[in-house]
Amino acid sequence: MSPLERFAHHRDAVRARLAGSGHVRPGPGSVTWKINREIVVVAGWGRAILLQLAHPSLAAGVHAHSRFRGSLWSGFSRLHSTVSAMLSITFGDDEQVVAAAAGINTIHDRVRGYVDGGHQTYSAHDPDLQRWVHVTLVQSMPLVYESLVGPLSAEEKDRYCAEAAIMEPLLGMPEGWLPCQSAQLDAYVADMLAAGELDVTDTSRALARAILYPPHWYLCWPVFRAMQLLTIGSLPSTIRQAYGLTWSERDQRSFARWTAFIRGTRRLLPRFAREWPRARRNSLVTRDLSPRDRERPSPAAAGRWG
Repeated sequence: MSPLERFAHHRDAVRARLAGSGHVRPGPGSVTWKINREIVVVAGWGRAILLQLAHPSLAAGVHAHSRFRGSLWSGFSRLHSTVSAMLSITFGDDEQVVAAAAGINTIHDRVRGYVDGGHQTYSAHDPDLQRWVHVTLVQSMPLVYESLVGPLSAEEKDRYCAEAAIMEPLLGMPEGWLPCQSAQLDAYVADMLAAGELDVTDTSRALARAILYPPHWYLCWPVFRAMQLLTIGSLPSTIRQAYGLTWSERDQRSFARWTAFIRGTRRLLPRFAREWPRARRNSLVTRDLSPRDRERPSPAAAGRWG
């Protein structure tokens, strides 16, 4: 089957799963839009990725199949494609959502192999691995939002978890597979940390260093220094130690200064400089809606997947 045929197959499968599911895409007024529209929240991905790489199967898959290492450009190129997929799933119309999910599933078809050359296999379609990837992101993004943008209520955190469960039909996970409440999500992470499922390997450490300190990273020193502090400082201490990453009182003071600086700078920026363009464009479509209507899914996001 050619790549185009695989993509068409996944596109049809995603559309069928969505049509048969009870999920409704979050629209204007949702917590997903509130959080994901902020450009600065992408800083949470560093923490999520290092948590993901603490799983040996995910580290093996990234090592064998990712092309982000080698230069600043390759890293930014990979980030750009990942952000584009996230924005399509969050703010795109029905066909853009389906196409983005089909593209991810097509890539996942070829991400499979053996862990560190041994007998244990991995596949990017494994629901257990997909859940860990999902949970690390859904926990990390609100965490960074609260550090750099503003507080979230317990209800908003629960809604964010529930809204994010749309990824079940998009990626083919079983119904009810993902945590739908913040407490469930945190309990799952705690269980993963305690149960021995995670094991920071030499491969994990090499990948983490490539993410935190890519070649010539100092050319973009302010961006990378902030990202390094936000990532390392927000990791669970056991994972941070397993990676061999140090964290001193001086680092903690730097962390506090950088978060305060970013938070203060963001408040001064105009909306076009702090929100993703696609989020702003979609907001223009709904700006004349009543406050009550803004709480509902938009017409393009109301779950009409036929």
